[in-house]
Amino acid sequence: MSLVRQVFGKPWIWAFLATLATFVVTILFTGGASTVGLAQAALTFGAFSVIVGLGQMFVVTLGPGNVDLSIPATMTLAGTLALKVMETQDGLIWLGLVVTLLTGLVIGIANYGLIKLLRIPPIIATLSASFIVQSAAIWTNRGIRIKPPELLAQFSTASTLGIPNVAWLALVISVAAWVALERGIYGRFVSAIGQNMRAARLAGVPVDGVRFATYVLCALLAAITGFLLSCFSGGAALNMGAEYLLTSIAVVVIGGTAVAGGFANVPGIWGASLFLFLVVSMLNTYGASAGVRMLLTGVIIIGVIVAASRRPAR
Repeated sequence: MSLVRQVFGKPWIWAFLATLATFVVTILFTGGASTVGLAQAALTFGAFSVIVGLGQMFVVTLGPGNVDLSIPATMTLAGTLALKVMETQDGLIWLGLVVTLLTGLVIGIANYGLIKLLRIPPIIATLSASFIVQSAAIWTNRGIRIKPPELLAQFSTASTLGIPNVAWLALVISVAAWVALERGIYGRFVSAIGQNMRAARLAGVPVDGVRFATYVLCALLAAITGFLLSCFSGGAALNMGAEYLLTSIAVVVIGGTAVAGGFANVPGIWGASLFLFLVVSMLNTYGASAGVRMLLTGVIIIGVIVAASRRPAR
């Protein structure tokens, strides 16, 4: 009995239970005809949400007011620049990866520069930066949809051992994030800052350095997601990152990360990402309109925010 209580006391377990329930309901409605396809799609699109969600998770863990709203623009610019320099050539994939990482690095530095040097609140700073970054993406793209190299297109759409390659990559990043959070000094510093920034500074935590690294990390993960998504979808579109603004925040909150900061949850990001995708898939299966889908998603997010408004017991 104590084991059951301990399992259900984990904040991430509910996201996975909701995911399982939604999956079963959808499969029952279709008579089991789409079981494999739905699972593959959930893992694929959920993986993109996981990668951006992990970056947002670390930012939110820094404490109230910390959120990165430049994620969609970062994804778009990184994907556009990477595809443009690769010019559909497999031999230039390494250059595309370098450009992707440099794009994320520059945007992350710019975001924290606005926050620290100009003392602009993170929400306003990253929102303002997103307009500049999106404008750069529009100027770079100019309405031309450049195709990814054939090798990257095959990798991003293929599976290994029945699991999509992008899901494997998201799993590797998740494990690294969990190790950094639960076993590394960096994760302890992030949690300490989120719990009480002033106390963390007095305790010798390099607050400014950790916050800087966190915003850079978030931008890097967004850039990587944009790179993968553009290769998966056959090109970089100007609106390809739009849905990930809400999604990156929703998966963090639904996954059990404390909105007030100081407590992060890596497994919950997976549960929440799969759950959000399956909810939309279930509503599509039932023929619900876009308005109903958005309404239900919003209600779920509001309910979880209210439930998560108190810090979890350590």
